[in-house]
Amino acid sequence: MTEILWVGGEGGMETVLVNRARIPFKSIPAAGIHGVSLRQLPGNIITNLRGLKSAYDILRDFKPDAIFYTGGFVALPLSLVGWKIPSVMYVPDIEPGLALKSLSHIVRRITVTSEDSRQYFSKNAPVVVTGYPVRQELTVWSKNSAREHFGLHDDRAVLLIFGGSKGARSINKALLANLQELIEFAEIIHITGDLDWAEVEASSKSIPAQLSEYYHTFRYLHEDMGAALAAADLVVSRAGASILGEFPLFGLPAILIPYPHAWRYQKVNADTLASKGAAIILDDSKSGNDLCPLIKRLLNDPEKLNHMSAAMKKFASPNAAKMIADQLISLGEEDHD
Repeated sequence: MTEILWVGGEGGMETVLVNRARIPFKSIPAAGIHGVSLRQLPGNIITNLRGLKSAYDILRDFKPDAIFYTGGFVALPLSLVGWKIPSVMYVPDIEPGLALKSLSHIVRRITVTSEDSRQYFSKNAPVVVTGYPVRQELTVWSKNSAREHFGLHDDRAVLLIFGGSKGARSINKALLANLQELIEFAEIIHITGDLDWAEVEASSKSIPAQLSEYYHTFRYLHEDMGAALAAADLVVSRAGASILGEFPLFGLPAILIPYPHAWRYQKVNADTLASKGAAIILDDSKSGNDLCPLIKRLLNDPEKLNHMSAAMKKFASPNAAKMIADQLISLGEEDHD
């Protein structure tokens, strides 16, 4: 029997998701050091020192045979305390963050989403390409069952728009500014996030009655996210790591608007899909003016969408989760031989 303990940051959004999955969970204090202001830095260092103590207590009590890292601030204190324990890390984005780059010198194996990630590690690094693991429940949806689930119409293209759990303000505003024009030729599933939910609700009430049935708004989707992805003909979103697994699973053509106020991870993710013809990148600063014309152009060009869909499917790796698990299990077995 395999025992699992998930270690996350204090106050992190993963707490709810991990508890929902009924996986034992512990939190530790952790904070970023790279890219923070000089005013924040001393406090963040102190937080990580507290995290070292918490990490030590957790590893002493749980006594893991192997550690699995996926990056983030939490990895720093855990890796410093548990550097002797056999470990595997997974790089979800194409480019690893600072924490994962540091961990690459400690872990026994490095699993990555794409072959494109090899360039960020030394030539002799133990890199294994697995693809991006997706939730099993996403795979149960077909386009027909998904559209029936949401009560969508058969005679319209379906546009999915979302920006993550908190939402993407510029994407939401660009949609709302062109909402009526878009609804006249497409059916829209709009996942708003928390930030703009009230504004989106207010705007939806101004839609003419004969068009309102084509606009479906949700603050957040979890169990039904697979249905939203399966139902769509085109998606507009940020370019977080999940696009490298979820969009390929459904062969979903994408307009990607990387978040501009962070390190370049989203831009590199978007560039990778765009370079293969699976997505089109739109600059965040231009989304207000250019998003609507681009959506209309793509939805009116089925041949282009088909080419993008085929290119996107080439990134799919339905066995990614098993491949990563196999690396962990074999590592643990090796250590006991």
